[in-house]
Amino acid sequence: FTFWLIHVPSAGSMTRGSMFGVVRLVALRARHQPSGIFRAMSASSVGWLGQEDAQQLDQDLFNECGYGLEQLMELAGLSVAVGVAKVYPTRGNVLVCCGPGNNGGDGLVAARHLKLFGYTPTIVYPKRPQRSPFMNLTKACEVMKIAVADVDTIPSPADIDGNYQIVLDGIFGFSFKGNVRAPFDRLLDSLKSCHVPICSIDVPSGWDVEKGNPDGLQPETLISLTAPKKCATMFAGKHHLLGGRFVPDFIAERYKLCIPAYPGVEQVVALDA
Repeated sequence: FTFWLIHVPSAGSMTRGSMFGVVRLVALRARHQPSGIFRAMSASSVGWLGQEDAQQLDQDLFNECGYGLEQLMELAGLSVAVGVAKVYPTRGNVLVCCGPGNNGGDGLVAARHLKLFGYTPTIVYPKRPQRSPFMNLTKACEVMKIAVADVDTIPSPADIDGNYQIVLDGIFGFSFKGNVRAPFDRLLDSLKSCHVPICSIDVPSGWDVEKGNPDGLQPETLISLTAPKKCATMFAGKHHLLGGRFVPDFIAERYKLCIPAYPGVEQVVALDA
């Protein structure tokens, strides 16, 4: 059996009618899940974030909670690396695909932690912002002897299948809109044609954040950060994890989120459909 455990904040932070006022502990028959991951609750019980709310929640963390962008990337990237290690415990070669935005920064941090965990990451980073924190995160990977492919390198499906056991997709996140442009269109084409398990960070790249993309990338694993985005209702892969245990109670309540209690020092929990 598995249990759903919903976090209840301190009495001083609760308001009348707060959805956090009740603890539900429900025993359910466990579905297949990677060993060592605590299954918290269903994704729908956590709540869904649309694009505007996801962007505003980040701003609230910056403006009201004292977080900086690089700090959130460090926390998010650690969650992602831990999630990858739990779902794919056999240490192997990981292709880390990074885009020009914050999801790419999360990918850079995850690559560094995966190297420390015993994996062999290679980073594909076609467009590299020449500003902080992205330059710092890239340098931190380079000094740890993590291979960063030339900016013109777009691996073929055969290259991916022949050299890697896992792909970490950190190309686009919840701010993505419109059509995929070069060179990321070619990179996504390669990922869609390869046979290696893909793990997407927060939003599968190329998906509409609220509507998904049935013809787009179809990852085996999705690691939602903070809370699942609305597009996660379309996720049909094997493993849906939640990470990013840095949201204060009052922020979660503002967005009507029911953040699960992460047991002990865990960085991720598994979500049911």
